[in-house]
Amino acid sequence: MNPKSWKSLLLTTCSGVLVCAAAQAQTDVSALHAQIDQLADVVEPEVIANRRYLHQHPELSNREFETEKYLVKHLKAMGYEVQSGVAHTGVVAVLRGGKPGPVVALRSDMDALPVTEEVDLPFKSTVRGTYDGKDVGVMHACGHDAHMGILLGVAHIFVQMKDQLPGTVKLIFQPAEEGTPKGEEGGAALMVKEGVLSMEPKPEVIFGLHVLTMFETGQLAYRSGGAMASADDFTLVVHGKSSHGAMPWNSIDPIVIGSQIVLGLQTIASRQMDLTKAPVVVTVGKFDSGVRNNIIPDSATLKGTLRALDEGMRQQLHADVQRTASNIAAASGATVDVDIGGESAYPVTYNDPRLTARMLPTLKRVGGAGLVESPPIMGAEDFSFFQQQIPGLYVFVGVRKPGASLEEYAPNHSPRFRIDESGLKLAVRTLANLTVDYMAGQNQGQGATAAQ
Repeated sequence: MNPKSWKSLLLTTCSGVLVCAAAQAQTDVSALHAQIDQLADVVEPEVIANRRYLHQHPELSNREFETEKYLVKHLKAMGYEVQSGVAHTGVVAVLRGGKPGPVVALRSDMDALPVTEEVDLPFKSTVRGTYDGKDVGVMHACGHDAHMGILLGVAHIFVQMKDQLPGTVKLIFQPAEEGTPKGEEGGAALMVKEGVLSMEPKPEVIFGLHVLTMFETGQLAYRSGGAMASADDFTLVVHGKSSHGAMPWNSIDPIVIGSQIVLGLQTIASRQMDLTKAPVVVTVGKFDSGVRNNIIPDSATLKGTLRALDEGMRQQLHADVQRTASNIAAASGATVDVDIGGESAYPVTYNDPRLTARMLPTLKRVGGAGLVESPPIMGAEDFSFFQQQIPGLYVFVGVRKPGASLEEYAPNHSPRFRIDESGLKLAVRTLANLTVDYMAGQNQGQGATAAQ
């Protein structure tokens, strides 16, 4: 046989081997998909039971002591390598698969809110706690109980699949997503600071999700790029000059000046920002000044929140608030102290476009006809701190019974918030499939193409 014939035979053989290897890999991943679906049915009662227990025993931010113990107990019983006390009460659990592959992180939040529950459920919360010095009801009014139940269910599935798992799973149960008590550090920012993403095993990507009643059960929602807004609190203190209310000409009235600042801030969104790029929000939620009807006070304090879906616009928003408040105050002879992000400063929850494109076929397969593109959500999530370190994808799972109104299934953070638990299995399948498909190198061409 001449050299050209040998070369042709070799190329044909190699091509056949590669095609066979690719086909075998696809078969192996398809088998994992089928196993996930089977096991999701098995763990569904466990997911609901864990969620109900955690719902009945909520704890506030940085105070999730019993929640931490509950998670540690269950994860150790499954065989995970468990580290507790991360960022005060957080838990990190690692499972090393039986096959080589990348490390994938999955995150659930843990904390409840200072809200008194008004939903009459057999597992209704009657817990009381202390928030900002006040005795308050405590409720999982945002679905973090469901998130923990979901991730425990995913953890159980991966234990059953350990020998076939092509990589390592790093589960992150994060405290204080709703914000820390005054003067304390916590949440995702502290977890990052303590090395949760930089310590071995180091994850390449991170996936997370949130249950929302804005979507119906069976719906799975995603958005590439800015999915949830940044959130920066702001405090403006206007310093004027006090006078008797009968002689306002002797004053520099901080109430009038503060009112002008409130109106001036509204023009930032309506006249200064390019809203064709992304929306922004400027909201003044508190205006505090004076003690008596006939005394013009020395100062006025305004508090509010700034929201943006683009990091560049977020920075412009900060600069515009500073300039607008300072110039309006100066025009009347007053001064103003501007503090932005002093109490809370969450970046944009930004879904990496390359990763989103790569995982979109997975979302389509899992979500089916229920997959929808989410509108921009102006609420914030400190999952964004993880996304600043490594590529991340954050999706939304519907938990409102189909056909039901938002009066029946109130929005997150309401004392009447409730969920349709039949939607939790989709969340379990979503996280498990995203993990396995990423580990197995599925859809890699999708991300590369989209990023070009």
